[in-house]
Amino acid sequence: MELSAWLSLALICTLGAMSPGPSLAVVVRHSINGGAKSGIAASVAHALGVGSYAALSILGLASLISQFPVLYTGLLYLGAAYLAYLGFKILTSESSGSNDAQSERVASNWLTAAKEGVMVAFINPKTAIFFVALFSQFIDPEAMTVSLAFLMCFTVFAIDAIWFVFVSIATSSANEKLNLQSRQSVISKVLGAAFLLLAARVLYQTF
Repeated sequence: MELSAWLSLALICTLGAMSPGPSLAVVVRHSINGGAKSGIAASVAHALGVGSYAALSILGLASLISQFPVLYTGLLYLGAAYLAYLGFKILTSESSGSNDAQSERVASNWLTAAKEGVMVAFINPKTAIFFVALFSQFIDPEAMTVSLAFLMCFTVFAIDAIWFVFVSIATSSANEKLNLQSRQSVISKVLGAAFLLLAARVLYQTF
């Protein structure tokens, strides 16, 4: 792959990673509740999920999804259900009082953060189709090699990881300076509502 083509691919991946969505909400939530360590765990796990989607796209996942619309719709519903679950979980835990807010911080360890990070990466099957459309602009499928496929997937992983690790560190730093945990009730309500709205948006687009 020529340098100019790789730079174009990297730019598009960067813009995609920076676009607001459930991934950003998950990373911010764990960065506030569990600190930079939890946020970074969610970030790296999310990047692994996105990078895996890129690899699966090269292997033909997108064509499989297009041939079986029921599979695609099922994955969309599963994603909406998971987003709704996260939103409901956040809203109900916060509504019980300050003790639950403390429990939320304790529960936000690196393992929980990593699980939610990778899950939120896999709940959107459109990601696979996006990568097929993106990769097709830069490479002829007949000219694809293992090393080239690795380069493209690693680029996706690295950019996603770098961006969200930056978000994690910035959010954790802001939390220490601005004491965002003192506003935990408001932040939790905003994040919970955001997840529910994202779930509703997925269902709306499906119908």
